[in-house]
Amino acid sequence: MITLENDYIKVSLAAKGAELQGLFSKETKLEYLWNANPKYWAKHSPVLFPIVGSLKNNSFTYQGKSYELPRHGFARDHVFNFEKISETEAVFTLTQNEDTLKGYPFYFELKLRYRLIDRKLNLTYKVINTGTAELLFSIGAHPAFAVPNTPNTVYEDYYLAFNADEKLTFWKLEDGLVSDQTALIELGGHRLNLKHDLFYNDALVFKTLQSNCISLLNNKNDYGLHFHFEDFPFFGIWAATDAPFVCLEPWCGVADDINHDQELTHKEGIIKLDIGENWSRFWEVECF
Repeated sequence: MITLENDYIKVSLAAKGAELQGLFSKETKLEYLWNANPKYWAKHSPVLFPIVGSLKNNSFTYQGKSYELPRHGFARDHVFNFEKISETEAVFTLTQNEDTLKGYPFYFELKLRYRLIDRKLNLTYKVINTGTAELLFSIGAHPAFAVPNTPNTVYEDYYLAFNADEKLTFWKLEDGLVSDQTALIELGGHRLNLKHDLFYNDALVFKTLQSNCISLLNNKNDYGLHFHFEDFPFFGIWAATDAPFVCLEPWCGVADDINHDQELTHKEGIIKLDIGENWSRFWEVECF
């Protein structure tokens, strides 16, 4: 376990999956990250790479060959190399290996850079094409935040505040795949009240979100967090059934739709990176 800290926050990181496993505010004395209780969901904040969500039949076709990948890819299950740059920064790196090449025939370097910037935790993803052909990939975040995380509050006291959206259109999932059915949520005052049955049919998948900041707040006190993200075309909000957390998931990529032909080059949201090129995105969270 690797620890980063400054005067305001302290975070815990694991080499397996380069996963964020703790987010503690020294000012509020509160832990903001989900504790990975296996009764509900035994992860904290996995990285989704080289796919987001599920493939149709858990497989894809590329250059005439068929390959299999599990939901959300393999990065979350691999041990990353890491370097602690300073008390407030660490970089984790994963590259292709004999195991990854069986299901994903691409050469890559994936870097996760964690930095503490005053009261904010910043996570930047960087992908580099180290191969001799075009690199195709998707990537996404999956941090789970504890709800409730303060005394004398319950799940229904909490809500998500969107900085731009007044209504939300989400795509329904069907056996883990994106269906052609959508639903509309009207937001009163840019606010989505949390309740467990929101997620009884899996995640809410958004393709047209206008907001770049979502705040997790509650009706009983002034504690909460701001979750900021840039240039992620898809977004998911999810919790396991009746679980005391909510996941805020910015994605560059999305699960296959139910009518997909399984050809990787046709996959919605797939990112194509030329030889030697690199690509990056970031998200950050501020606790208060």
